[in-house]
Amino acid sequence: MSTEALNTPSASAWVFDVHEIARKVGSMHEEQKTLPAPEDLKVPLIGVEPGSRVPVELRFEGVHEGVLVTGQATLPIKGECGRCLDPISYTYDAHFQELFFHPEQQLDSDDETETHVIVEDKVDLEPLLRTAVVGELPFQPLCDEDCMGLCDQCGVRLEDEPEHHHEIVDPRWEALRGLSTLGEEAPREHT
Repeated sequence: MSTEALNTPSASAWVFDVHEIARKVGSMHEEQKTLPAPEDLKVPLIGVEPGSRVPVELRFEGVHEGVLVTGQATLPIKGECGRCLDPISYTYDAHFQELFFHPEQQLDSDDETETHVIVEDKVDLEPLLRTAVVGELPFQPLCDEDCMGLCDQCGVRLEDEPEHHHEIVDPRWEALRGLSTLGEEAPREHT
């Protein structure tokens, strides 16, 4: 059982009143809104900017156990490439569906799975959105599948300079390099 589900819903824009639908099995309500993106919809290099506008389409259906919520949100994703650090931006359509139980129905449940509960005739959709988005964000986002990245020696963008390279000397042979220059500096005497 989720501890979030038992807490009183916050004043978030993602909390919806389901009083009219919750006790009427077979009733349905559809809604289209634009909501502010919640905090922390991100992974280290990419995510949704908090407060950005998120168009959502929602359907609330009254069922015997509670309210079935089905939704789609179109989110603006922004971040940077994990190889070259160039900016990345695109939109992502997140889909979610969850059954919110009446409190008395949820208490009768023997399942160990996470359940969501209607609290004070309200449902909080922010955790559903978070689950639908964060798990789908790439851990290492790329601006292009063929991105060459940056030179690990000097940071030059390899896409701009494809012929860029450095002479790499094995450190075990580095000491011998100094010996060869000593031999060139000191002339040999012939006897």
